[in-house]
Amino acid sequence: MILISYASTRPLLAKAALLAAVAAPLLLASAASTPAAAQAAGCTDVQPMLLQRKAISDRLAKASQGKKQIDAKMACGAFGQLVANGQTLVKWIDTNKEWCQIPDAFSEGIKADHGRAVTIRAKACSVAAKAEQMQKQAKESAGGGLLGGPGLAGATRLPQGAL
Repeated sequence: MILISYASTRPLLAKAALLAAVAAPLLLASAASTPAAAQAAGCTDVQPMLLQRKAISDRLAKASQGKKQIDAKMACGAFGQLVANGQTLVKWIDTNKEWCQIPDAFSEGIKADHGRAVTIRAKACSVAAKAEQMQKQAKESAGGGLLGGPGLAGATRLPQGAL
């Protein structure tokens, strides 16, 4: 089993959780302070995306709790979800930045986190693909031992019947 280092994901997870926890109330407060009720209704659409992002980050943090490394296959899937969420979130922010009065710092932070998540996902998925390829090769080559028989790589059968 090939694992990826949690140390490289720790800053991203912490920042994503912090952004989700801090940004939702800020965006809701800024939407509530605007005079138009229609504007406030459209600006709260970001909250489910931020909560989903926080849930993914929490799941990654929990998977690596007490360990220094996360399984590459699990990390690839989780970071894939984080990247998909980030793409939706970045698109929504770009579309609604002016209308919802989203601060530049928040927008830049989400975009930077999304970029790091894309990089980490690429690395995790690459490691997962290599691990799968190595397992496949190990299964294929497990058929023969050193001298063509089951040998060291396979199971040695005991003779059947009377000796």
